[in-house]
Amino acid sequence: MSLSIRNQIAGTVVAVTPGEVMATVKVRLVGGQGVTAAITLEAVRDLGLDEGSAVRVLVKSTEVSLATGPVERLSIRNRIPGTVADVATGGAMASVKVSVEGGELTAAITKDAVADLGLATGSSVVALIKSTEIALSAA
Repeated sequence: MSLSIRNQIAGTVVAVTPGEVMATVKVRLVGGQGVTAAITLEAVRDLGLDEGSAVRVLVKSTEVSLATGPVERLSIRNRIPGTVADVATGGAMASVKVSVEGGELTAAITKDAVADLGLATGSSVVALIKSTEIALSAA
C-alpha cells in the first residue's frame, strides 16, 4: 500500500500496556531509539501486536516538531535526536529533512520557525512527536 505519510521507520515492539480503550505500545526503532505510540486496544488486537512484533512507525510530517536543544518538563514522550539534512522553504512553510539513526524524518514547519531556530544543513535538532500522533502498521 502506498501512503502519503513521509515518515515511515521500521521497528520492533518491546512492550504493550493495555488500558480500557487505549494502549501504549513501546517500539525500538532500527536505529535503537525508543518511541511510544498511543493507539486503540482494538488496533493492537487487529494488528496482532505483541512483544517482538515487527512494525512500521508512521508519522505525518505536520506532526513533527523540532527543537535545537534539550527539552525538559514537557509531556511529549518521543524525542529523537538528529541532524538537519535539508531545508526547503516556500512562501510560508518549510520542509526540514532530519537524518536520524536508522532513517530520516521530515518536519513540516513554518518558514519563520526555520529562521527563528537558525536551521541549516548540519544543525543538530531533536524531533518531538506526541505518542497520540504515531500510527503503527504491521511490517
